[in-house]
Amino acid sequence: MKGIRGKISIIFFIIVLLFNFSSCSKKSVERTKQDGMVFYEVFVRAFYDSDGDGIGDLKGLTQKLPYIKSLGVNGIWLMPVFKSPSYHGYDVSDYYNINPEYGTNEDFENFINKAHELGIKVILDLVVNHTSSKHPWFLNADSSPKSKYRDYYIWATQDTKLNEPSALGTKQWYNKGSGFYNAIFWSEMPDLNFDNKKVRKEIKKIAKYWLDKGVDGFRLDAAMHIYPPNRVQDTLNWWKEFGDYCRSIKKDVYLVGEVWSSERAIAPYLKYLDSCFNFKLAEGIIDAVIKGDSSKLQYNLPFIYDEYKNSYKDYVDAPFLTNHDMDRVMSKIDDVNKMKLAASILLTMPGNPFIYYGEEIGMKGEKPDEYIREPFKWGKEYVPGQTKWIDSEYNVGDYAPSVEEQDNDPKSLLNFYRDMIKFRLGNDILSKGDITIIETQPEILAYYRAINNDKLFIVHNLTGNLVNTELKLDQNDKLKGETLKGDGIVRIEDNKIKINLKPYSTVIIK
Repeated sequence: MKGIRGKISIIFFIIVLLFNFSSCSKKSVERTKQDGMVFYEVFVRAFYDSDGDGIGDLKGLTQKLPYIKSLGVNGIWLMPVFKSPSYHGYDVSDYYNINPEYGTNEDFENFINKAHELGIKVILDLVVNHTSSKHPWFLNADSSPKSKYRDYYIWATQDTKLNEPSALGTKQWYNKGSGFYNAIFWSEMPDLNFDNKKVRKEIKKIAKYWLDKGVDGFRLDAAMHIYPPNRVQDTLNWWKEFGDYCRSIKKDVYLVGEVWSSERAIAPYLKYLDSCFNFKLAEGIIDAVIKGDSSKLQYNLPFIYDEYKNSYKDYVDAPFLTNHDMDRVMSKIDDVNKMKLAASILLTMPGNPFIYYGEEIGMKGEKPDEYIREPFKWGKEYVPGQTKWIDSEYNVGDYAPSVEEQDNDPKSLLNFYRDMIKFRLGNDILSKGDITIIETQPEILAYYRAINNDKLFIVHNLTGNLVNTELKLDQNDKLKGETLKGDGIVRIEDNKIKINLKPYSTVIIK
């Protein structure tokens, strides 16, 4: 009997161990808060040409790292750099090799090393909702219904309604010969099938490859479109799986999702991704600056931040003004003083701000997409290194803002950005603190940023007129009335801050 009992005890012990291992494996990998950063979004093709072929490349980008460092940013987001048949790279044909027009994998590793030497992190645009129709997986999958890669993609069945539009309102079923496949963005971007565990394994393998090469994280394209809208939880489960995997390789990996939707739709993603882009805030800042009216922004911001906090209390926002999919902010605002104001609002918001290349010198651009991705302007006229991947329509002739003309002008937009970024990253309250919106008159936007009981008050004048305003202080607020930054006369009287603000100006008070 003793022998039997001993065997039973051993078996029970093994079962308990297996159960505990299984339970632990389902837990999220511990997250560290990824804040205190300012990112610069770069389209390599448009940035700097090192070999004279007119196409921006990684060697050129490496040469211009000192310029990016001079902005004060500590992060770079690279739009797609993998091999692709398209100029933009959002249809990847090889996830393991750099686009030959941009250089080699060795060039990329050299770029990463140089960026890190300057204290700059690098995140890659990772497009996994779909591949290129030229990707070997798809070419093989489309060759035969019996292909081992067939189930890497989504194919129509007898019950599929081929004329039914996607959730985006686009055509979604296409046929190249062996059957109808799903592609919600474009016929040449077939969607991957994330119900297939092999696909999930492939994506994690790709992430590991680049993390092992020193990449600091990923901007996750079309993050909400992994599954159809009626399968949101499946999409969230995938990002949890992906996030846990990446953090198991690199504890401080930074994952920022493109979830182009409402704050309520974005909020659940913050449980698993470090940040998501705040599209509503971007629209709100630009609208407020154009109209000189902060009413909508004052109303919307508390709802946005409450939604985020209710989902994940340690969320890190990703504010921005515009990106590579939107008309450039300067084309919308069309005024340098208002542009400075928009930048000032952006760079005093919580989270990790993102700046689109050329925004800092006031480049313009409107759709189609090629013209919001025009060559970066190093000089008013052509200078060596200037890319020619497309002829500029907006930043040429009478309006051709450039680094050359703004670099040494202390009042330029470029140096305004430099100054604000430096100030932000030199102040923990601005770069890492919480925000509370202060209800005030429409021509003013006011809020305080805080870490525990340490506060900064930020007030913006959205108009072209001199504005006087009063802000009531809480009983516990002990402000010195010291102006840390900006144009304004500040006085503290009777538990109120009294401020005289110049047109389109900002004041930051301690």
